[in-house]
Amino acid sequence: MFESLTEKLSLTFRKLRGLHVLTEDNMLDALKDIRMALLSADVHFSVVKTFLDNVKTACAGQAVVQSISPGQQIIKAVHDELVKILGEGNTALVNERPLRLMLVGLQGSGKTTAAAKLARKLKRDGYNPLMVACDIYRPAAIDQLEILAQREGCLFFADRSSNNVVDIAKQALDWATKQGANALIFDTAGRLHIDEVLLKEIQDLKAAVSPQEVLLVADSALGQEAVNVAKHFHEAVTLTGIILTKMDGDARGGAALSMKSVAHVPIKFVGTGEKSDDFQAFHPDRMAQRILGMGDVVSLVERAQEQVSEEDARRMAQKMKRSEFDFNDFLSQMQAMKKMGSLGSIIGMIPGLNKVKVGEKEEGQLKRTEAIILSMTTAERSNPKLLNGRRRLRIAKGSGTQVSDVNQLLRQFQQMQKMMKMLQKPMHRRG
Repeated sequence: MFESLTEKLSLTFRKLRGLHVLTEDNMLDALKDIRMALLSADVHFSVVKTFLDNVKTACAGQAVVQSISPGQQIIKAVHDELVKILGEGNTALVNERPLRLMLVGLQGSGKTTAAAKLARKLKRDGYNPLMVACDIYRPAAIDQLEILAQREGCLFFADRSSNNVVDIAKQALDWATKQGANALIFDTAGRLHIDEVLLKEIQDLKAAVSPQEVLLVADSALGQEAVNVAKHFHEAVTLTGIILTKMDGDARGGAALSMKSVAHVPIKFVGTGEKSDDFQAFHPDRMAQRILGMGDVVSLVERAQEQVSEEDARRMAQKMKRSEFDFNDFLSQMQAMKKMGSLGSIIGMIPGLNKVKVGEKEEGQLKRTEAIILSMTTAERSNPKLLNGRRRLRIAKGSGTQVSDVNQLLRQFQQMQKMMKMLQKPMHRRG
C-alpha cells in the first residue's frame, strides 16, 4: 500500500545524503518534497501541516551529532513523527473477560469479514468468542456471518424473526452466559453513507450491551474521506479503536496516516488480505519503519513463529546439518511460508529489500514449484534419485508444467544440497 510513498520519501532522503550542515534552504527543500509525498499519498492536509511543523521544530537548531549526518537527523525526525501520527502507545484490546466488542462502519468496509478474523484472533488468545448478527438489513448478512463462524469454529447467535437490534443483542448476552462465551463480537449494520437512522441504532445498541471496545472498520482505500467517517462515528459512539481493511490493496495509504491524528482514535488492527490469517495487530513503530524502507524484522519473526514451532525448527536444522533435507521438508517449508503471507509482503519486511518488486511472475513460479513437488510420490520426495525420465514426464503432466521445469527444480535442489554439505565442512578443509 505504501509503495509510492516509500519510493518518494527514499528519493528525498537520497538527496539529503552528504549534507554537512542543515541550512534553511536545504531544510525547506526537504520539507517541500516530504509535503508533496504525503499529499500525493492522500494524507489529510491538516495532518501534513502538523507533521511538517513538528519535523521542522525537531530539526531546527539541532547540533549535528558526530557520526550522524544532517540527512540522518531529518530521517529520524520523520520516523519519530510518523510513529506519533500513526498512534504511539498501547494499541492492544482491553484485557477483560467477558469482553464485548462492537464493530461499526459503512456498508462495504468489510465489517463481517473483520468480525470473523477478530474471532479467530481471540480464539487463538484463549477466548471463547461468540459472533452476534446485528445486521438485519443487508441481504444474506446473517448467513454470511454464520458461515464464517462455522469456518472458524466459533459460537454464533442470530434471531432471523426479529427486526429489533437491541432485543437481539440482549438475547445474545443471555445466551452467551449459558454457552460459556467470554468474548462477544456484535456485527452491526452499515450504510452507504452516515445517516441519523444508522447512528441512532448503534447508539441504542451500545447503551444496551456496554461494550468495552467500539471498533470502527474502515476501508483504507477511502483516503481522506475515511477521516470524516472516523470523526462522525467517534462523535456518535466514542470509538476505542480502528480496524483498517484492504491494506494489501493499491490504495495510497493516506487513511492510515490520517485517521488517528484527526479522530484521536488508535488503529488497533489491519486486514492484509481475504484469508482468516490476514489480520495483524497494528504496531505504529513497525509501520513507520516499513514506510521509510527500513523493513520490519520483528513482525517477520513473529509470523514465522506462528507457523513453525520451535520443535519443528530444531528438527529441520538437524536434518539440514546431516544433509538429510528432502522434498518433503522443502514442501512443508513452502507451505509454512505461504501461511505467512504473500511473497511480496514477506520481502517488504526485510531491511534493504523494500525496492525488490515481486509480482505475478514470481508468485506463479512458487505455485509451479509446489505443484511439481505435490505431483511426486512420497518415495520420490524422500529420494529424488528415483526420478528417471519416465517419472519426470509423469510429474510434468500431473503438475501442468514442462519436463524442463521439473529438471530445473531438481538442479536447484541438488545445488542447495551441495551448499548444505559445504557449510558443514570445517573451515580449514574448505577450498
